[in-house]
Amino acid sequence: MIYTPLTKKALKLCFEAHKNQVDKTGLPYVFHPFHLAEQMDSEIAVVCALLHDVVEDTPLSLQDIAEMGFPREAVEVLALLTHEEGVPYMEYVQKIKHNPIAKQVKIADLQHNSDLTRLDTVDEWAQRRNAKYSEALRILTE
Repeated sequence: MIYTPLTKKALKLCFEAHKNQVDKTGLPYVFHPFHLAEQMDSEIAVVCALLHDVVEDTPLSLQDIAEMGFPREAVEVLALLTHEEGVPYMEYVQKIKHNPIAKQVKIADLQHNSDLTRLDTVDEWAQRRNAKYSEALRILTE
């Protein structure tokens, strides 16, 4: 993790935004963005890893994040990482591919979400999700 005033601000926002959420196994959801942030190699990448699900999973918007003083570059990456309703998943992934920071964060996200050991039960739904994520990883890494 890279600790700067900006990444500390993102850590606090991430925690506040996700503090009452749990993942599919009942673990605190914040462990997921924290895990991704630990893998990043730049300040903006850490910020984006921490905040990558905030717009999708909380009431906060990209505008809210911008108004909190996060840099335009981070907000632009977060816009790419936010899967808008109605946009086919692989189309969304294709757009991410062209931004190095968004791509780095999304690859880490997909890899973590594909780790079946995180799940208590690997059912048909988990297997279908993993197949989708494998295709997304192929797109991002080809």
